[in-house]
Amino acid sequence: MEERVVKISRVAKVVKGGRHLSFSAMVVVGDSQGKVGVGLGKADAVPDAVKKGGYYARRNMVNVPLSKTTITHEIKVKYCGAEVMLRPAAPGTGVIAGGSVRAVVELAGIKDILTKATHSTNPINLVKATFKALSMLKDPEIEKARRQAVIDAGVEMANSEQSVKV
Repeated sequence: MEERVVKISRVAKVVKGGRHLSFSAMVVVGDSQGKVGVGLGKADAVPDAVKKGGYYARRNMVNVPLSKTTITHEIKVKYCGAEVMLRPAAPGTGVIAGGSVRAVVELAGIKDILTKATHSTNPINLVKATFKALSMLKDPEIEKARRQAVIDAGVEMANSEQSVKV
């Protein structure tokens, strides 16, 4: 499992005695073979925040259906203010993506993809939007079987309605 830190933020909470500083770290974890996870760790020190982020990312992993070196179909997802469009690409295209989107896509094992991030450029929301998009991708074989079952059920219903009318 490879781990990549996308963003580290310093957060200040104002309390009676002054400011209390803490850190948050957005971490992406993946095996480059279709499994990827994201986690946001928060702690008083940077190493602890990164460790927690990695732990949360490993607990929050999804399988990404891949078609050779790219994704199975185009998808557009919005998360908070960030909107991400992921489009399959021909072999040899490479990963065309910005920094935070690139981290998620590369750790998922995708080699050829076209992406576009619009609206917000907040790295945390972009990572979560990309993760949401990858988790919403459908496996073509499963989807084909599901659609065939729906078509077969529709044909059965049509046949039963015709026999009732006669």
